[in-house]
Amino acid sequence: MARSQRPLPHVLIPSNQITGIKYFTARVSSEPGDASKPQRQDAYLRALRTLRPPVSLHFGRFVTRRTRALLAAPGPHPRTVEILRTEEKGTDVSLAVHLLDDAWRNRYDVGVVVSNDGDLAEAIRLAKLAGKRVGIANPSQGHASNALRAQADFVRQIRPGALRSSQLPDRIPGTSITKPSAW
Repeated sequence: MARSQRPLPHVLIPSNQITGIKYFTARVSSEPGDASKPQRQDAYLRALRTLRPPVSLHFGRFVTRRTRALLAAPGPHPRTVEILRTEEKGTDVSLAVHLLDDAWRNRYDVGVVVSNDGDLAEAIRLAKLAGKRVGIANPSQGHASNALRAQADFVRQIRPGALRSSQLPDRIPGTSITKPSAW
């Protein structure tokens, strides 16, 4: 969320000031061959909590379910296979609700959504009806979603160089948090 003074390079204009950052994610679980995955995520989330302006964390959840899927190149017999599908639930809905709630409470002038999820287009449209400017910072390799482009006031592609220059340091100053070697 931004109000007018400190810029976010390549996304906001110099008169914008970042007043708050909300991070929407889900807790990961360990996987066979990667038991330390939750510890790496915890280190990252602890590091985010040290940043200023403060980063507030909002959690969805992962749901794993059994389902059947069609084979890409089926042979004479079975045309489907049973798989486990893991999906993130609740983060996009939570982001949309916060975008709207913060707009109605006048907590920002310009909102920047870092996503390429077209499902967020309606929330952006409604935030704009509340008099807010809302832009997209597209983290995906390809073009921004057409649904998002149709609603956003501006779209910026997050380029690999900008992403590299925005990484947290290997050791977070003033803490014992260090970058895990597996990153």
